[in-house]
Amino acid sequence: MHTTVVEAASGHSLLVPELPDLFWGTVGFIVVLLVFIFVALPRLNALLDARSKAIEGRIDEAKHAREEAERLLEQYQQQLAEARAEAGRIREQAREDAKRIRAELVEQAQGEAARIVAQARTQIEAERDNAVQSLRAEVGSLALDLASAVVTQHLATDANATAFVDRFLADLELEHASDGTAK
Repeated sequence: MHTTVVEAASGHSLLVPELPDLFWGTVGFIVVLLVFIFVALPRLNALLDARSKAIEGRIDEAKHAREEAERLLEQYQQQLAEARAEAGRIREQAREDAKRIRAELVEQAQGEAARIVAQARTQIEAERDNAVQSLRAEVGSLALDLASAVVTQHLATDANATAFVDRFLADLELEHASDGTAK
């Protein structure tokens, strides 16, 4: 076999420990293992359990928060739908009010226009009556002036004056006779 330089110098192999080293190494390993199993492992398990419970608690909180958020979202969407419906009703009511107000204003304007037209007609009629009366008075005055000029010129001779008076008296008698028969 082949021997190594280290084996030859010390007399034992570095790869295979001697019996006392193997015994004390095994005892030390078992002590460390027991300390790990009975001390460190329970603490590690307790930490892992606590961590697991904390994670489960957070998951439950997140579930509750999500459920609450979904409930609030649904409530918000319902309120939003109600608000939109209310806004639609308000817009429709405003349109109806605007139509009604517009109709009232048109009716008022038409009434006011009719009143103004009637007032203008009344005023025009009054002014026409005044003009007719004024024209009658003027025409009557002009007719009298003309008749007076014609009569004066026509009656300048005695024969014409006598014929005119006779005709006037005859007309009066006829008028008087017709009034008597009419009664």
